[in-house]
Amino acid sequence: MLVLRYSAASPYARKIRIAADLLGLADRIEIVAADATDPADSLRLQNPLGKIPTLVLEDGSSLYDSRVIADYLDHLSGGGRLIPAGYARFEALRLQALGDGINDAALLIRYETATRPEALRHADWIALQQGKIDRALDALEAAPPEGPIHIGQIAVACALGYLDLRFEGAWRAGRPRLARWLADFAASAPAYEATKA
Repeated sequence: MLVLRYSAASPYARKIRIAADLLGLADRIEIVAADATDPADSLRLQNPLGKIPTLVLEDGSSLYDSRVIADYLDHLSGGGRLIPAGYARFEALRLQALGDGINDAALLIRYETATRPEALRHADWIALQQGKIDRALDALEAAPPEGPIHIGQIAVACALGYLDLRFEGAWRAGRPRLARWLADFAASAPAYEATKA
């Protein structure tokens, strides 16, 4: 059996859990929590970076990060299901990069505000990250994802879910098309709600 090392709040691990469900692979993956801050957690043996998600294969080797794991799961399910062939592949991967980029910036803000003492927080750094998020969200509002669910849509949905979790859904103000798109995505992919932290 495959083992997914994860944290419930991780948008990247959520992306993999949703992908596995949509690919019909969820019953082949054991979900095991990891504490990336604990030096005693075996995660650091499974992934030298000590990051989640990490997928431990049946032979004991591991795959990381979420993009590599998603590609592997798509391949395992026959290929072309969440990462389409041809030119559509690049649209799906571009959208995945946008969703993951939102998460990258949101996590940097989260770390800056949750772990650094207030007197040491860097307002310009936070503003730089917030600008990335806002521009990406505005682009998505102008042109919400279309067509069958693919890895890019999953990544965007998980990014929006992370913004809901950590930033009280402030992204929704002034972005009704994107909010409707997320509601439609959630209705089409029940694992989205089932993996909510």
